[in-house]
Amino acid sequence: MAEKKRGRGRRKSAAAREIDAELKRFVGKNVVLDTSTPIVYIGRLESVSEKFIGLKDVDVHDTSRGGSTKEVYCIDARKYGVKKNRNFALVSRGAVISISLLEDVVEY
Repeated sequence: MAEKKRGRGRRKSAAAREIDAELKRFVGKNVVLDTSTPIVYIGRLESVSEKFIGLKDVDVHDTSRGGSTKEVYCIDARKYGVKKNRNFALVSRGAVISISLLEDVVEY
C-alpha cells in the first residue's frame, strides 16, 4: 500500500509518531545519544526532526581518544556535569542507536 503524501514528505507511521512523542518529553533535559561508533553526545535536547536531533551545550566525545569507556564517561558526566565543547550540534538520527536521560545513567 502506497503511503499518502503530506506536503513534500511522507506521512509518518504510528510507530514513528510514538517515538517522536517520547523524544519530545526529553526536550530541555540533558540526554546521552549513543552511537554505533566510539562517539557519544551529551547535551540538552533542543529539537527533534525527521532526520536530526538538535542538542545545545553539547559534549561531543570520542572514546577512542581516551582511556575511558562510554559508560564511564557518561557516569562522570552525570557526577561532575557536562563538559561543553559545542554550543549546538545537529546529530543524524540514523547515527543514534539509543537515547537516554543523563539523570538515568546508573553508577555501578
